Amino acid sequence: MADMQAPATEGANVGAAMHMHHHDLTPGTRRTTAEYTLPEVALVRDDGKTVSLTDELNDGRPVILTFIYTTCTTICPMVSQTFEELQGKLGADRDKVHLVSISIDPEEDTPARLKAYAARFDAGPEWQHYTGTVEASIAAQRAFNVYRGDKMNHTAVAFFRAAPGKPWLRLDGLATPAELLNAYHEVVASN
Repeated sequence: MADMQAPATEGANVGAAMHMHHHDLTPGTRRTTAEYTLPEVALVRDDGKTVSLTDELNDGRPVILTFIYTTCTTICPMVSQTFEELQGKLGADRDKVHLVSISIDPEEDTPARLKAYAARFDAGPEWQHYTGTVEASIAAQRAFNVYRGDKMNHTAVAFFRAAPGKPWLRLDGLATPAELLNAYHEVVASN
């Protein structure tokens, strides 16, 4: 999402515009492929276990990843609902894929809160939610180029990777469960 700057002639309105919260709710998705370098950070999974982000994402399974926070009332519940529906659509592949949701609000999102949030969306054993320190969360967000400085400025995005060392497919925007399923099959087929 491009940063928008107000012309200097708007005076007092410039400050007000900077405090507005923007959510990307436009229909459709934008697809790009990229290489991301995973940061060596520790995260805390929703079961309370401290884990390495790199180890979790490089466990050999295809990965579908997104960033959320539990107190979000707009994008995150929609993205999580889509992931919930995707679980059902994966069928026999469900146990072969690793669904990952990383909190962008680790100060509020404790493992217990993430576990309750995951239960709200019937997260199966293949779908883990992660929190950690603010620094670890920011490092993960920066690694995937989604850090916006304020959780209220986040956008809907999902990432797909077939295996460690492979490129990531990035879907910006609110994808449907069918779009996520198609992207998953496309990434796995390209492996």
